[in-house]
Amino acid sequence: MDVSELPAPTGPWSLTDIDPSATPGWSEGKAAGRAHLESLGPELADLQERLFAEGRTRPGARRVLLVLQGMDTSGKGGTVRKVMRLLDPQGVRVASFSSPTPEELSHDFLWRVRPRVPAPGQVGVFDRSHYEDVLIARVRSLVPADEVERRYAAIRDFEAELVAGGTRVVKVLLHVSPDEQRRRLLERLDDPTKHWKFSPADIDDRALWADYQRAYEIAVERTTTPDAPWFVVPAESKWYRNLAVASLLLRELRALDLEWPSASFDPDEQRRRLVDADPLATAAEQA
Repeated sequence: MDVSELPAPTGPWSLTDIDPSATPGWSEGKAAGRAHLESLGPELADLQERLFAEGRTRPGARRVLLVLQGMDTSGKGGTVRKVMRLLDPQGVRVASFSSPTPEELSHDFLWRVRPRVPAPGQVGVFDRSHYEDVLIARVRSLVPADEVERRYAAIRDFEAELVAGGTRVVKVLLHVSPDEQRRRLLERLDDPTKHWKFSPADIDDRALWADYQRAYEIAVERTTTPDAPWFVVPAESKWYRNLAVASLLLRELRALDLEWPSASFDPDEQRRRLVDADPLATAAEQA
């Protein structure tokens, strides 16, 4: 898949210019898209294992952080389930940021985020993220306007700090239409097994749809940098959403040019010890 068509526009832009049902970078249809996603699995797993091995053996090892944002029902959780299953869970760290607690509110907004950054060698996923504190805060006027502006700058500095420390940051905005969101919300209400996913606040937020869209546009404008870019993924076709995010993740892992760590011991010497002097080996095995 060609992910070069996914970067968010630079400068002033509008989400209304991006078709949420489109499949940029992929023209072969749903069945081929699903098959291609599965075909990415072996390489994703191999590169992730190399990254994990680097984290276990090398000080200051690198890491990858995938940030997922989007309106309710845009598929953040589904993306985590469908894409991260291709990786080894021991090397994946998923964090989700709901409404801040009173303790968290007593600190700077990034206080609760820093401890959940992936460790060296890990692939981290933020299912919602520090961007909630400039999106909801802006739309709901939870803090003064000048504080929201300060937070954009703080986010740029925070992400620059992550990059300087060896983290590759890729930020994805999952884009759906209000009609598709309505369909998905009704689906949740019609299925008792999905009621736990529904919140009456989701309907309240629909009344502020245009405000949220503008808040996303401004956040992307303010925080897109060469080292921490935003990508807009049309998310009405779930198979395409999964393929696009997996392809972006694969691109980041490939860019690390990962090698297997060199042994800190002499493998031949250790093999001789195991073959010639293993106290648990039988006589037949030593013969």
